[in-house]
Amino acid sequence: MFRLIKIIFNAFLLVLAVIGFNAIGGQKYVEAVKTYVGNYIQQHAFESAKKIGNFSGLNEEFQIDNAVNIAGYKAVLAEHKASGQKMIIIDSGKKPLLTQEDIKSEKVDIKLNDLAEKFKYQAITVKDIKVTDRGTMSVYGKQVPYAKFEAHVTKLPFSDISGVVASATTSDGGEKLALAISEKKRYSQLITNEFYKGVKENSK
Repeated sequence: MFRLIKIIFNAFLLVLAVIGFNAIGGQKYVEAVKTYVGNYIQQHAFESAKKIGNFSGLNEEFQIDNAVNIAGYKAVLAEHKASGQKMIIIDSGKKPLLTQEDIKSEKVDIKLNDLAEKFKYQAITVKDIKVTDRGTMSVYGKQVPYAKFEAHVTKLPFSDISGVVASATTSDGGEKLALAISEKKRYSQLITNEFYKGVKENSK
């Protein structure tokens, strides 16, 4: 009985503490801390992304979400803030995951599915990739071929995506795989073009 009274009393004190904290502007303090932490994380991501390219030319529509390691490869994740469309650049070094010749070939869908199999143990699984269109776009200041695709995904709020994949060789001989994905009915090539137009090579 005594233990129950103690638990209730402690809970009561906690509620009073929260009320008092909010009364002296505590909620504003929490929001300020969240904003500060969010800005710090984004700034850290932007600094890390500099190893893969120069993103200073991006306009305010886009933000660098993270710089991560995907199955041993350095990668940058970015987002179009209004639509949520994602852009991903993977630095595959001197051993390209996909070359421009791969992307122009008639078997690119097979190669994309093989690549998806390679990354299947990541947070999101992509399968049943089908190429629906082709074109060219600017990546790292170069016009490169892209393949537009549709696919099914797991562990996302939606199950069907659309996007593009392209590959660019930078002046250091490294290969960068450029992707853009969004929910199938919301994908925009204009957003993709605008993002990659702002991605440049680092100055030597």
